[in-house]
Amino acid sequence: MIERLISIMARLRGPDGCEWDREQTFATIAPYTIEEAYEVADAIARDDLAELKDELGDLLLQVVFHARIAEEQGAFAFTDVVAAISDKMERRHPHIFGDEKEGGHHRWEEVKAQERAARGADSMLDGVAVALPALLRAEKLQKRAARVGFDWPDAAGPRAKIDEELAEVEAATTPAEVADEIGDLLFATVNWARHHDVDPEAALRTATAKFERRFRAMEDAAGVAFAEMTLDEKEALWAGVKASETSPSPA
Repeated sequence: MIERLISIMARLRGPDGCEWDREQTFATIAPYTIEEAYEVADAIARDDLAELKDELGDLLLQVVFHARIAEEQGAFAFTDVVAAISDKMERRHPHIFGDEKEGGHHRWEEVKAQERAARGADSMLDGVAVALPALLRAEKLQKRAARVGFDWPDAAGPRAKIDEELAEVEAATTPAEVADEIGDLLFATVNWARHHDVDPEAALRTATAKFERRFRAMEDAAGVAFAEMTLDEKEALWAGVKASETSPSPA
C-alpha cells in the first residue's frame, strides 16, 4: 500500500502533476508537517480513533512528500528513510535486537549519546531542535543538562528559583526587561514541572482546554448579555462554573 502513496506523490510532483505540489520545497512544507503532528496529538487527546487514522495518514503523506523532494535532488528516497529509522531502532535497543541482556530507556539514552559523539557534537545540547514548542524545548534542554549533573537534587531548587525570577519580573523597569524576566520565570516553571515528572506542554494544554471549557460555559450561562457584564459579574459566573465542575453530581 505504501508504494501506491509513493507513486501518487511522484505523479503529483511530475511534469503533468499538480502545480501547487510541484512548487513546494522542504521549507514550504515544514509548517504543514508540524501542523499535522499537532492534529495527530489532538485526535489522541480527544480519543477519536477514526480521526486519528485520518491524521496519521496526513502525517505519513508529509514524510512521503519530503522524501520525494529529497529523491528529486538525489539525496535519499523513502526507502532510505525507512532503512535509517529501522537501523536506529535496532541500534538503540541492543537488549532486544542484540546480545545485551539489560537495557531499557537508560540504554537508549546511552546509545543516543554515543551517536551524538560520533557525529562530532560539541555540546550535550546539540540536536535539540530549535523549532520545537518552547516549553518542550526548555524541558529537553534541562534534561540534557541534568544528565551531566547540572541540576537541582530535588524540586525545592526550582521552586525557590521561581520566587527569585518572580521578584526579578516585579523589579524590571522596561518592557524588554519584563519580557526577559518572564521568560526566565517560565523556564524555571518548566524545571519545577520536570522535577515533579509533569510534562509542561501537556499540563499547559490541559489548563488551556479547561479555561476554554469554563469560558464557553460562562458565555452560555450569560447569553447575549455576557460582553456587557461587569468584571465582578463575570468573576461570579466563573466561580459558579468552576463550582459546578468540582461539585459531586446529585444521586
